[in-house]
Parts: sequence; C-alpha cells; structure tokens
Amino acid sequence: MEQGPQQPVPVFPLPGLVLFPHVAVPLHIFELRYRTMVRDALSGERMLALALLRPGWELDYAGSPEFFPLGCLARIENVEWLPNDCYDLTVRGLSRVRFSRVTREYPYRAAHCDLIPQHPYPEDDPLVRIERQALLEACRRLATSAGGEAPHDSLAYEALVNAVCAGAPMTPEDKLTLLEMDSVIERGRQAREWLERHMRPSAEPGPGDGEHN
Repeated sequence: MEQGPQQPVPVFPLPGLVLFPHVAVPLHIFELRYRTMVRDALSGERMLALALLRPGWELDYAGSPEFFPLGCLARIENVEWLPNDCYDLTVRGLSRVRFSRVTREYPYRAAHCDLIPQHPYPEDDPLVRIERQALLEACRRLATSAGGEAPHDSLAYEALVNAVCAGAPMTPEDKLTLLEMDSVIERGRQAREWLERHMRPSAEPGPGDGEHN
C-alpha cells in the first residue's frame, strides 16, 4: 500500500493483539461503540486500524485508555452480522502506521495515521533465501514438537515473517517491538532466534518468552 488514508481512520484498541501486514485475524465485535465503528467502516472504505492498549488500560477501559502510537492499518475482508447485533469479522493487515492525531473520541476513537514503509529487499537475494529457509526449518521443528502446523512455504518472505511473528506465543509488547522494525530481514532473524530459544528445553527464559494469554 503506497498511499495512506486521507481521512481519519477508526481505531480499534485491544489489550492482547498485535496485527501485522499480510496477516488475517478473526475479531468478535460486541461492544456498542465498536459495533458502531464497524457499521461506519463498512459504509466507507472498510478500513480500520488496530492498536495495542498500554499497560493500565483496565483503569479506564470504558473511557479512552491510552494505546501505543504504532499500529497496523487493516481492511475488513469478511463480515457476519449476528442475531444479537454483534459482528464476526476477518480483517487483514495492510501496512504499519503511526498515529499522528486523534480527531474524535466518541463513540469510538478515530485518528490520522501515517504509513510506515518497510525497507525494500529483493526476494531472490541470497541472504533473504538463507533467512527464509532457516525460518521455515525453525517453524517446522516447532510444529513437529508442539503438534501444530507450520506456515506454508509458498508465502512471500514478508508474509512468512509476519505470520510467524503474529502466531508466536510471545508477549504483545514483544510483538510490537518486532512490528516496529523497518527491516523485514532483521524482523525475521529476531523471530527465528526467538523460536530457537523457545525450543531449547534447558534454555533460561528470556524477555518475551512467557505465554500470551
């Protein structure tokens, strides 16, 4: 996505979810203010931005708890309107964004946001191929040991890296640190190293090695 939205974007702040570009996630929308947000988004460009709430959000959740300035612009891909007037959505990340100014508070927040481009890289670069293969192998080892499913090897490198980052059982704050990296190659390297540490039974737990609830 080369050009960011010209108008303020609805912001959906969450306590435990960090969205990455190219990654799709399901969302269940039940609060009145966010049901309104979904209806407004569907009547426009079907876009919203996901943000991570700052620690202490519980004290002001019904109001306007603070969120981190880095987030991810997303597009609503699928929507199901439920009999209880709630929504089940699937949204897909489009681009990293930095929130520049909140323009509305009620009934939900909206903000201007600036796109944050990734450093360019060629898919056929030898370093990218080496890192891609190493990341896939780490994912396969973890999937074998944990009984899960490894990402498909047909994914483009950035989509692969971001899928691994989104699915890893690390803390939301650690995921936000990965999202903030401008280099996809460095993000992938950090994610691979985290997976390798996570698979060592005797390894001392490091930052972000806790389970994400």
